Amino acid sequence: MTRRRAVGDDPARSGFAVDGHTIAPRLLAPGLYVVATPIGNLGDVSLRALATLAAADLVACEDTRVTRVLTDRYGIATRLVAYHDHNAARQRPKLLAALAEGEVVALVSDAGTPLVSDPGFRLVKEALAAGHAVVPVPGASAVLAALVACGLPSDAFLFGGFLPPKAAARRKRLGQFAATPATLVFFESPRRLAASLADMAEMLGAARPCAVARELTKTYESVRRGTLDELAAVFAGEPPPKGEIVVVVGPPEPGEPDAADVDALLSELLAAHPVREAAAEAAARTGLSRRALYQRALSLKKEGNDAAP
Repeated sequence: MTRRRAVGDDPARSGFAVDGHTIAPRLLAPGLYVVATPIGNLGDVSLRALATLAAADLVACEDTRVTRVLTDRYGIATRLVAYHDHNAARQRPKLLAALAEGEVVALVSDAGTPLVSDPGFRLVKEALAAGHAVVPVPGASAVLAALVACGLPSDAFLFGGFLPPKAAARRKRLGQFAATPATLVFFESPRRLAASLADMAEMLGAARPCAVARELTKTYESVRRGTLDELAAVFAGEPPPKGEIVVVVGPPEPGEPDAADVDALLSELLAAHPVREAAAEAAARTGLSRRALYQRALSLKKEGNDAAP
């Protein structure tokens, strides 16, 4: 595959502007460029991201109105194409066809790094399957911004995305993370924050340290820190906050069993006891939440039944 033209041959391509200085776009090799964009503060965009957006044949974005704020700010005239959950099945073949023609396609999300809780994964997967280059252009990420500002261990962390909106499913999901020996990071809706924190306190442990980061990099950025039960009580007593929310929960205390040890103990107990009794015994031995262990025991029992001939 070859480029149909050099970027400089296109009179519509004027590069990008920073602090009054116009920078000409450079020629890029064909492929899909996964470009991180700011999560709030437009000044957080990288020069490489701007150069890539300016040089691309088209930019696939969740909402053209959101991305246009960024491209207008930096004088980028590249064509924007909507690509989101509701039109992905229709738009993805068109984007793959553009790649097959040797074009440069930039993929962005509304904020932050694409594929982190957005619809870009399947496009990347199919682009790779078709033999196209996929090039990361790193930058802003709400996950990392929250992690470095929360004051909790960052040597190992697990990103849990958005938790299920319904309480029963949310508790089940949290139960799967209870013994994970790492800091946990979640996105959450402001209107569900108080309920989710209460479920976290119940399923992960009330005394686990936590930070709730809101509107990171924006005017009203804030990070509130405390234990899970403290923050659950604080947010239960206030109106739902506004803006984007990231919840960071510290790992289990040193000496607590890790996930593999907990699973081994539950499997042993399930061989001789019903689920509820196995969870209660495991809670007594480990000090972990009985409800979390009950949910994990149910999952292990189901996995065992599914594997049985």
